Amino acid sequence: MQIDILTLFPDMFLSPFDESIIKRARDRGLVAINTINIRDFACDKHMQVDDTPYGGGAGMVMKADVLGAAIENTRSNDSWVVYMSPQGKPLNQAKVENLAGRSHLTVLCGHYEGVDERVIDLVDEEISIGDYILTGGEIPAMVLVDAVVRLIPGVLGDEQSPVEESFSHQLLEYPHYTRPRIYKEKEVPEVLLSGHHEKIRLWRKKQSLVRTLLKRPELLLAKNLDKEEKKLLAEILFDRE
Repeated sequence: MQIDILTLFPDMFLSPFDESIIKRARDRGLVAINTINIRDFACDKHMQVDDTPYGGGAGMVMKADVLGAAIENTRSNDSWVVYMSPQGKPLNQAKVENLAGRSHLTVLCGHYEGVDERVIDLVDEEISIGDYILTGGEIPAMVLVDAVVRLIPGVLGDEQSPVEESFSHQLLEYPHYTRPRIYKEKEVPEVLLSGHHEKIRLWRKKQSLVRTLLKRPELLLAKNLDKEEKKLLAEILFDRE
């Protein structure tokens, strides 16, 4: 996969993408991540990328001609252009999985008061990482790239299965334990030491349902529970009464 990030602050991405899983994915050639300075596409000698808004108001707006040139320069036949925007659709695991299936992503990071509205016609999708205000689109872009890259086949290897993680099945992930067996008088659940794979699987699914019920009940309301999940949920609710 190729990922091009259009930003005014390319240095912000130097450390985050040169560590841990993303670094190993890049080193193995599973993903190529390029940061492209939007300022390189400025049209005047002052390298101006923003201007005051028509109609007045506070702040500066990123210029359509500069952003348009940057997008067109990176666009390919199979590229998908994403604008990190507070007005975009919320990022969720289903969206991440969809993006991970693409071969070329171009991620536009806005700044200041945002971008000239005419730029929106040049992007394929607006995505938000939450209903709060940040200084720009760089940190949201990092979140998006991290979530997408780890789903590229071969990236995680034998470390971890993305299929079993939180939100993969619209449920929160079950609790994990490792050595020591007893810590501050709290023991690892006996079922995890039993070696009985089916009992462990059912325990983990039940714990996943419990966590989701307690922490994110809206996920359960939106999920189409299968027969087994309905049975386990009924047991959970009965035990709580």
